[in-house]
Amino acid sequence: MNSIVDSRTPSAVAEAERYTAHNYHPLPVVIAEADGCWVTDIDGRRYLDFLSGYSALNFGHRHPALIAAAHAQLDKLTLTSRAFIHDQFAEFCQRLAELTGQDLVLPMNTGAEAVETAIKVARKWGYQVKGVPDGQAKIIVAADNFHGRTTTIISFSTDEDARADFGPYTPGFEIVPYGDLEALAEAVDDYTVAVLLEPIQGEAGVLVPPDGYLSGVRALCSQRNVLFLADEIQSGLARTGRTFAVDHEDVKPDMHIMGKALGGGIVPVSAVAASREVLGVLQPGQHGSTFGGNPLACAVGIEVVKLLETGEFQKRSADLGALLHEQLRALMGRGVTAVRGRGLWAGVDIDPAVMTGRQASEKLMARGMLAKDTHGTTIRLAPPLVIEEDEISWAVRQLAEVIGAA
Repeated sequence: MNSIVDSRTPSAVAEAERYTAHNYHPLPVVIAEADGCWVTDIDGRRYLDFLSGYSALNFGHRHPALIAAAHAQLDKLTLTSRAFIHDQFAEFCQRLAELTGQDLVLPMNTGAEAVETAIKVARKWGYQVKGVPDGQAKIIVAADNFHGRTTTIISFSTDEDARADFGPYTPGFEIVPYGDLEALAEAVDDYTVAVLLEPIQGEAGVLVPPDGYLSGVRALCSQRNVLFLADEIQSGLARTGRTFAVDHEDVKPDMHIMGKALGGGIVPVSAVAASREVLGVLQPGQHGSTFGGNPLACAVGIEVVKLLETGEFQKRSADLGALLHEQLRALMGRGVTAVRGRGLWAGVDIDPAVMTGRQASEKLMARGMLAKDTHGTTIRLAPPLVIEEDEISWAVRQLAEVIGAA
């Protein structure tokens, strides 16, 4: 390993900063290789990845089955646009529809595109099926949400970093407190077409709603003829110990919104899945994407769904998540003020008297563990689901030593 004096990292970081817009504040590590739960930087130093690309890498870096599918497809066909049908499309959509228990799938690329798709479909459904007067559709969202950073989505964000100076904002949204069924019920009216929620709020610090909240949302939406749109972009695809976070309350939303891990950490893949009545409102020319559902994305996505069909990763997340949360809770009162989450997903609040979340992340990086802060004092932990028990224990020990709890 190179010495600090010989390190290539500082100059590589400086070059990246020189040629890119500063819309992120990354940790000063430059990754060159990865395998499973581990990444290696340009100086040859290894790190345990405890962020998983914000859950895009649920199956680890370069999962053999996913890499094989990508390599095989690269040798045959990568793009047709949706002007034509390709041989991977039907199987991907069928498998994903069956995984979600829905009738139809609409593939896109990024998570934000999937959310935008959900918004457009919900509005169109409201006008054509529910009978809301044109231009009056309302969608209810939760405070502290994170659904992406497009202009419409940030219009209903309560995060000023994401929202400020990007107006004028798109109308048609009402914000209520997350986890408050009473406030949600009061907000629903005859013009409400959908409720858009993260079953667990990731960016906000891995906030888990009160027990019964999701089932209460489902019941309210059914009663008032409103669509329940579940944004499972971070929480879905085995991250919380079930295939989807709504499964913890045996809830079926009207639309599953998926992304991140659906592309296996190889290509951007997102999708929405819903009933024929809901997604059937779209007609040719009304919505689409040149790259959405491309052959490479579908080939990888098929293998992702196959991995999920075994149940192995859901079980690993549940079992190893129990170990992670048990060990994290042991740090409460010793530099940690709160631990939240489900499965292999945790939000850990660092005592501000000890250090900030950014400082904790930097100190963890120096010890060979990668995590990321949010909202000042919180760090998010989301290791790949292929992680082992000893790696979890090692990571928690690093956190304990960083905050002085060891």
